[in-house]
Amino acid sequence: MAERSFAKEVQDLKLGEGDQFRGEGILAITKALLQSGVAYVGGYQGSPISHLMDVLADANDILDDLGVIFQSSASEATAGAMLSASVMYPLRGAVAWKSTVGTNVASDALSNLASGGVTGGAMVIVGEDYGEGSSIMQERTHAFAMKSQMWLLDPRPDQECLVNLIEKGFELSEASNTPVMLQVRVRSCHMTGEFTCKDNKRPAFTLQDAMNNPKRDLGRIVLPPAAYDHEVEKIKVRMPTAIDFIRDQNLNEVFGPTGTDKTGKTGLIVLGGMYNSTIRALQFLGLCDAYGNSRVPIYVMNVAYPTIKSEVDAFCEGLDAVLVVEEGQPEYIEQSVTTVLAREKRPTMVHGKDYLPMGGDYTAAVLTDGIGRFLEDHEPKQLGNRAPVPDPVPTLTSPVIDRLRDVVPARPPGLCTGCPERPIFAAMKMVFEETGTHHVSADIGCHLFSILPPFNIGATTMGFGLGPASAAAFNVKGAKRSISIMGDGGFWHNGLTSGIGNAVFNKHDGVFVIVDNFYSSATGGQDILSSRAQNKRRKTNNSIVDAVRGIGVTWVRQVDHTYDVTRMREVLNEALTTDAEGPKIIVASSECMLNKQRREKPKVAKAIKGGKRVVKEKFGVDEDVCTGDHACMRLSGCPSLSVKELDDPLRDDPVASIDDTCVACGNCGEVADAAVLCPSFFRAEVIHNPTGWDRFRANLSGSVIRYLQSLRENRAVRFEDQTT
Repeated sequence: MAERSFAKEVQDLKLGEGDQFRGEGILAITKALLQSGVAYVGGYQGSPISHLMDVLADANDILDDLGVIFQSSASEATAGAMLSASVMYPLRGAVAWKSTVGTNVASDALSNLASGGVTGGAMVIVGEDYGEGSSIMQERTHAFAMKSQMWLLDPRPDQECLVNLIEKGFELSEASNTPVMLQVRVRSCHMTGEFTCKDNKRPAFTLQDAMNNPKRDLGRIVLPPAAYDHEVEKIKVRMPTAIDFIRDQNLNEVFGPTGTDKTGKTGLIVLGGMYNSTIRALQFLGLCDAYGNSRVPIYVMNVAYPTIKSEVDAFCEGLDAVLVVEEGQPEYIEQSVTTVLAREKRPTMVHGKDYLPMGGDYTAAVLTDGIGRFLEDHEPKQLGNRAPVPDPVPTLTSPVIDRLRDVVPARPPGLCTGCPERPIFAAMKMVFEETGTHHVSADIGCHLFSILPPFNIGATTMGFGLGPASAAAFNVKGAKRSISIMGDGGFWHNGLTSGIGNAVFNKHDGVFVIVDNFYSSATGGQDILSSRAQNKRRKTNNSIVDAVRGIGVTWVRQVDHTYDVTRMREVLNEALTTDAEGPKIIVASSECMLNKQRREKPKVAKAIKGGKRVVKEKFGVDEDVCTGDHACMRLSGCPSLSVKELDDPLRDDPVASIDDTCVACGNCGEVADAAVLCPSFFRAEVIHNPTGWDRFRANLSGSVIRYLQSLRENRAVRFEDQTT
């Protein structure tokens, strides 16, 4: 079950010529693909394009009607190799994934694809995840595009521009026989906008046509001597053709005063994806209105690679200095522009990272500062009188804020309330109390949060499904065994072969924990091979245990209920101490609680609204029994657990408290004393639409409790007031 359903929104994908489309960027991307006559689409989920995969899945019926094939690929490498259908045949194909990590996984396929070239249009849509909000290393796609000479499109965050770039991108790919990359950032994926539609196109040449009429062209296969010819073709044919197409189709844009209208001596060269933030900064500086009418000339590079030398040279004519706005480093665009102007012997000075940060998000505030200083140095008259720009520095450096930091600790990212992975790491922490700390190789996914407090488990993470492979060097005899962790998504993505298969082949004596929560949970709850759901379009319910046994694992333990902390602890301890040789595999299975809630909450709400009797469990803490040692928090870290101060003058320590976000998984009580509920925890039942019998029982129990409380109150010791 995906995080979000687009079943309603995808109906807009049927809009035709002249209709007005309004919706999110990911829907606009899908509509553009259909308008372009794409024959097949694939990809692998990951922020910020996870929802694009969800849209495509929800639009399967529409794709079927058009004869478009869609696959949720096993990995980015699978998706990249899928584009080989466009090598020999005039088939338009598109794939999508999270970059840069997705591009890294697909790099073998992409390098071969870029070398041999394509006949049909081939597009790679990468979710560019750079900046402070990213969950991955701070790298960009630009280097890969340059290395393999794949044209890189970076559309301005405007849906008309985005749709046009996709349509023209396929034409560019076919004209130059080169795959094209189109990068979209988080804001582009989820912005809401509108554009005028065209009719959807059925593929002019179908996959059935290709299979019925197979073609073979040795010139497109990456083997010597053709591989050497490909490089010559890139330089002498593909690159010049691409440059001509980009220039003739005006894919890059110029805003602000041009030609004889130029009154200033400075300009901005901006990557397409940075345009909106740049305009906002110019607004703060009083140099642009709300509609984007700028007093400073702006050259927008909707094509990040290649650089169109003639356009850059023409833009810089008559300018003393230009500022290049590109996030991250190295400064590829800045270097390229500098080279162009130097070779043309144009005196225009090129600036960029001397005014803007080398890394981090280029927010409006950051750009306002950098552009402002650039103009103050090179053309101060442009700035004139302007309102002061909001400055957060005085607030952030205030002594009050500093004192607050000392009092309120930073809250690290963590697992969701009720997450079935939490008891796994609680059990592991308990085992370490007995056996000592072990080397733990972590993996990409929700379980990566185990590296942070309160668990503090895990030393490395190398990539999705590479947790077991990360421990490959530790295949040595020693007093302790290494532990590797990966999720079910990582297992099917890469881990089965690179991790478990490698461990079997090399007789690795380590422990491998596969966290099976039934979905690719970290990316939005998409189904995978081992999902327990019944998916009419996919083959699910494939056993992880059977898979690892099938490649030679002999020691396998399945834990079907991870909330049983005692069982988890016993199995972990057995794996770390057994005399059995070879890899020890633990498959720890419990459904992702977040996904379970998405599925169950609508059903429960409907039942309650319909007047049906519904019983919901809830946990609480008895304040009189809780000792305030907070072991439940140290071993659990559940977001629903907090502390509460008491009014009792005889008790100094705050007690544990459970808020309304509790999903009644029982983990907090389980970990307090390994499967024996802490005496302070209680489980209550909240009954909606109670029957008469429910009301009678509640009244009876309430009466008994009040009676017993009155007896205790009467026996309580009382002290007379001694005041006079």
